[in-house]
Amino acid sequence: MRPLPSLDSYIVDVLMHDLVGHDRRPVSFLVYLWLAVEHERRNAPIRVSYQELAETIGVSKSSVQAAVSWLVKRKLLAANKENATAIPRYTVLSPWRKTPRHATGPL
Repeated sequence: MRPLPSLDSYIVDVLMHDLVGHDRRPVSFLVYLWLAVEHERRNAPIRVSYQELAETIGVSKSSVQAAVSWLVKRKLLAANKENATAIPRYTVLSPWRKTPRHATGPL
């Protein structure tokens, strides 16, 4: 079993309440959390399909699609595709930090 990376306290203290309580989008929090942990583990952006992400988290594909869209809109996630049918590559963003988050920095 791989050790969990340390989480920025903002993720649990503020972001969870904001996404789950205020926005009423708990799947968005789960998607953000999973991608943030994987981003830290791999030290690189994550390439994952909606279906694979849905199966990993345990929610529907449409829920993941809506969550990703919301996270991009909130500027918590950047998604890039090489073409229209390519699997997206996600970069986890931490806009609450004064300096940009680097892949080697803590979540």
